[in-house]
Amino acid sequence: MRVRSIVTLLVLFLANVAFAQDDGIRWEELSDGQRQVLGQLEDDWGTLPVERQLRLSKGAERWADMSAEERTQSRDRFDSWRELSDDRRQQIRERAQLFRDLPPEEKKRIRENYRKYRSMNRERRQLLRDRYRRMTPEQRQHLRDRLRDRPRPRQKGK
Repeated sequence: MRVRSIVTLLVLFLANVAFAQDDGIRWEELSDGQRQVLGQLEDDWGTLPVERQLRLSKGAERWADMSAEERTQSRDRFDSWRELSDDRRQQIRERAQLFRDLPPEEKKRIRENYRKYRSMNRERRQLLRDRYRRMTPEQRQHLRDRLRDRPRPRQKGK
């Protein structure tokens, strides 16, 4: 009876392992573009966790669809990211998560403010950065509160 229980458990375990592998993406299921981008992972593909396979396949698909200019910009951003310290990268991840957790109208407001900032000439942006750096923490908080609480201008036609 004990041998039979062990065999049953072993069969269930192996079936579970096989089932888990079936949830992954087989190398052959990737598009030609994805396989080209991920070529160096071909030998290890089947051993990667399913979540990683999904992330990599989606990223490879995006990469394959990019123009040469977009790829260059992406490489430059990635190189800049790798040059950051671990602490700075963690800080950026945390701020990104805070942003993702904001309500949609707050995200929209932040994106619009950033768009306005980016449309300013370089000298004006530098002036604003310098002014902000010279502020005390209390002054910065007061500015954030004032910007958050200010009435929004009504848009034409609404």
